[in-house]
Amino acid sequence: MSGKIGGACLCGKIRYEIKNNFERLFFCHCEQCQKTSGSDYTSNLFGEAGRLTWLTGKDQITRFDYHGRGFTNAFCNLCGSGVPYLNQRGTAIIVRAGSLEGKPLFAYASKIFVGERAQWNEEYAVADSYEKFPI
Repeated sequence: MSGKIGGACLCGKIRYEIKNNFERLFFCHCEQCQKTSGSDYTSNLFGEAGRLTWLTGKDQITRFDYHGRGFTNAFCNLCGSGVPYLNQRGTAIIVRAGSLEGKPLFAYASKIFVGERAQWNEEYAVADSYEKFPI
């Protein structure tokens, strides 16, 4: 049986806890996730609606709904970090995995929208690795 896991935005104004038992982890390569993350993909956990408790900062959240595709982005209006949100249908909670303060538990993971993957992804798939900033 899983307990709860905490999460927060970068500046710490928004804090939450959620049941640590997610249905899916999607590495989403869609064009919208690329724009909101500034990277090739986002790591989004999907779970049942109603499992999230806001601890602080709920009033600091800005939500943007992109209706052409059912895409949503929710973020701290101070630091810009992605925070959990309810999907547009109200049936699932989506959590940016990087906002969690621990290891998430999930049933399975998959890459989605791989046809929209950034062109530079494959070229730099194997790159030098460093434990800290190399300079």
